[in-house]
Amino acid sequence: MIVDCGVYADGVRRDLAKEPEIVAEAIDGDDGCFGWIGLYEPSEAEMTRVQHLFGLHDLAVEDAMKAHQRPKVEQYGDSIVVVLRTLWYAETGDAVETGQVSVFVGRRYVVTVRHGEGAPLTTARAELEERASVLGHGPAAVLWAICDSIVDGYEEVASAVEVDVDEIESSVFSPERTSDAERIYTLKREVLEMLRAIGPLREPMKSFAHAAVPLISREAAPFFRDVADHVVRVADQTEALDTLLSSALNAHLARVSVQQNDDMRRISAWVAIAAAPTAIAGIYGMNFRHMPELTWHYGYYGVLVLMVLICTTMYAAFRRAGWL
Repeated sequence: MIVDCGVYADGVRRDLAKEPEIVAEAIDGDDGCFGWIGLYEPSEAEMTRVQHLFGLHDLAVEDAMKAHQRPKVEQYGDSIVVVLRTLWYAETGDAVETGQVSVFVGRRYVVTVRHGEGAPLTTARAELEERASVLGHGPAAVLWAICDSIVDGYEEVASAVEVDVDEIESSVFSPERTSDAERIYTLKREVLEMLRAIGPLREPMKSFAHAAVPLISREAAPFFRDVADHVVRVADQTEALDTLLSSALNAHLARVSVQQNDDMRRISAWVAIAAAPTAIAGIYGMNFRHMPELTWHYGYYGVLVLMVLICTTMYAAFRRAGWL
């Protein structure tokens, strides 16, 4: 659907009808304004309608309609297309959900195409419209507001995942027996999804911050420095979480191995203790006619005492060795 359409001049939104055709007509008739069209999971007809109005490149439109693109910046003539992955955290199942925002930036227009529930741009648009001095930088200001909003979402997701990682660490090193391998694997998969969204943005944000990309003026570039810094910080945080999860998984597997060894030692100790009386009982259960102490009056009680002494001695020895 077409979420919103706006025309801006000197950092102020004009009161015009929210129609793409109205926006295109307004920017054609006034060199001092630009338009911002916001689309959410548009149909092919809606996307084609906007494409024809602003001359969007076919390949860029094709990528925008597919919600599984790698984050990137591409130039098509005198316009650029920025693809960003959106992230949001779902409490159920420790899941990090992903979406996509494609931003078409021209000299006098911005077209955003969003997929997924995360990072709605309504808030970013409203906050930007309250900052006329920033909005006065034109389409670059819109691109900055979108990048800033999405990267802030990355930091929120990273903080939520960090809480889960702390819980995993506490569980792995708790005195109780736990089964954390499945949750660790789930979190590692989600962290990998975060890295795929965040990692590729380092270089583009750095290029924006140095005005090395067309349509990003030197006056607008400083705004992207903060975004670039946040991208680096959240990328480092995410990589640290991945390392912690790998360490936690190794620690969990090592602890399971140690627990299994302890179990085997306990089982072996009890088997050894049980083997001594079993051997004695087996010998005297062979029923030969001529056997030592076979006719001894106190032989039965003597053998029982001997069994108890052997078992007690072995139990004490295993206990001192830490096997029991």
